[in-house]
Amino acid sequence: MKKAMLIVNPSSGKEEAVDHVEQIEHILSEKGYEVEVSQTEKELDATKYCQNACRDEFDLVVSMGGDGTLHETINGMVDESHRPHLGIIPLGTVNDFARALDIPLKVEEAIDVLRSDQTKSVDIGKFNDQYFVNIVAAGSLAEATYEVTPEQKTKFGPLAYMMEGMKTLTQHSSYPMRIEYDDKAWEGESFLFLAALTNSAGGFEKLSPEAKVNDGKIHGYIVPKVNMIRLASIVSAILRGGLKDEQDVEYFKADHIRITSEEDLVTNVDGEEGDSLPVELSVLPSHISVVVK
Repeated sequence: MKKAMLIVNPSSGKEEAVDHVEQIEHILSEKGYEVEVSQTEKELDATKYCQNACRDEFDLVVSMGGDGTLHETINGMVDESHRPHLGIIPLGTVNDFARALDIPLKVEEAIDVLRSDQTKSVDIGKFNDQYFVNIVAAGSLAEATYEVTPEQKTKFGPLAYMMEGMKTLTQHSSYPMRIEYDDKAWEGESFLFLAALTNSAGGFEKLSPEAKVNDGKIHGYIVPKVNMIRLASIVSAILRGGLKDEQDVEYFKADHIRITSEEDLVTNVDGEEGDSLPVELSVLPSHISVVVK
């Protein structure tokens, strides 16, 4: 019999995640799986559970929670020689990875996807010794996301990030950065640098429309120091999906990126605080397989 592990964050989805466990167990049992349910209690539990599932050669791991639970689950899978298929039940505020894969954000519809036999190979990004699935950002706009409270995310959803970002715009802060990508380099004052694997970040599904989940490339966007009028235009371009073509913005595709700065500058990795610069990014093409509709 096939084996499936359901990793559940009981605090996700307004603490309603556990209410759906029995339904998921029923669907997976119908598909011939023996189901093991693992509930997270603390940070990195999802990583540990997923590592155990990989080492015991499970056929399927389902992440049921927000982007943090999914991020931990994927980090538990990436380095293993046996990687089960990944199912996603998105119960977070933003759910960028699910958006990029067209997995429904309504819980009942997402659960129904588990009936599918379709899978899609997906790229994974390496960030120093960790991994990411959506985006790495550095600069003042990236730092602004740390000011977003859980209450703001619950009330405003993805708009909470944009609200904090607009506050940062008025400060107009930039940082010295050097961005080396493949055999090229850019150096100067930058307001924001984005490295995207998918089209969705912060709930905005047009941020990087060029990025596909399995194109084997990191898509880089350098927003240099510009005046306030140009900066407002660039932010508007982010919202409408035209950042690549915006005047002053440097866009590139790469296999490897190194970001350094003379200043102490932290990064944002899939919506969470990441390492301080310097950092190195690379891509693992078509590294995991996700169940899709």
